[in-house]
Amino acid sequence: MPRGAVATLQGPIAGFSWDVPVDLSKKEVQARLSPSAIKGFFKLTRSWKLRDEDARQLLGGISNGAFYHLKGGKTKKLDQDQLTRVSLALGIFKALNILYSERLADAWISLPNTNAIFGGETPLSYMTKGGVLAMLRVRQLVDARRGGR
Repeated sequence: MPRGAVATLQGPIAGFSWDVPVDLSKKEVQARLSPSAIKGFFKLTRSWKLRDEDARQLLGGISNGAFYHLKGGKTKKLDQDQLTRVSLALGIFKALNILYSERLADAWISLPNTNAIFGGETPLSYMTKGGVLAMLRVRQLVDARRGGR
């Protein structure tokens, strides 16, 4: 390969193509992605030591009943919005674990933050108040800090 050339992957990996985003509106896609998303989300809530109320808010303010069905394994499928929210939260989790020690990565979400976007509040408070757009902004912030795209 010539100097300065960049190797690229050709074709889909593990059944996914990066050329076209996954269509989260399709029921079969939701059914396929939900089990791992649910498992990952509840692992994240334990690592971050989230209260159920905060976890519910990260999922879009779902009701207590719906949340406990999900937590108890009775709900098998997340909708498009919930999958998006879980994806953002897991991306934040991953970036924090790249940037910091496990202890700080898990605590960061609940620590008051002097970054201008948080206004002295915790990233968790910012995200639960601001919804998907705030979650996306936090994801972009931590990805930028780690040098990601």
